[in-house]
Amino acid sequence: MNIVRSLWRTAPAVRNAFVTNHTCIRPLSNTTTVTPVPNLEDVPSTVELDKLYKRVELEMRGIDPAVLLSYSWFCVAAASHLGIEVTKNWALRKSEKERHTLLRAVHIYKKHKVQYEIRTYFRFLHLQRLTGSTCDTYLEYIERNLPEGCALKVTKIECQKVPDHITPPTQE
Repeated sequence: MNIVRSLWRTAPAVRNAFVTNHTCIRPLSNTTTVTPVPNLEDVPSTVELDKLYKRVELEMRGIDPAVLLSYSWFCVAAASHLGIEVTKNWALRKSEKERHTLLRAVHIYKKHKVQYEIRTYFRFLHLQRLTGSTCDTYLEYIERNLPEGCALKVTKIECQKVPDHITPPTQE
């Protein structure tokens, strides 16, 4: 009973949910007008076809191989939920190393140097046979969940119609 009293004091929307008599429902008045739904023949047929992609290649770069592996599992799981076919998922064996050598002291002691190394790890994912809307939805979802320290590069290979100026060979 205390729960009902506290809900009664909170908000009108909550109170209306617990009201048992239905006097608050008002009938439609005579002044309401109904607009007819247009026929299908009246609607112009400007239907834009969706793009088709033969393959979408994802290149993931990062500084931590465990984070990249976890993110690639996430991408594969998201693709399976959307019904996207994942054909390849692999990583390079070696990381890309970038070394910088600096002097410890700016003006003297040339023998005393410090070397810094930056390692970049890569993972690749290939998706086959996507429509444009599915591809956009999938890419937006995985881009929003991209972890820190990772980068994503997307390459799309689109299927296009054969141009009109190219004709098939004639049978002679």
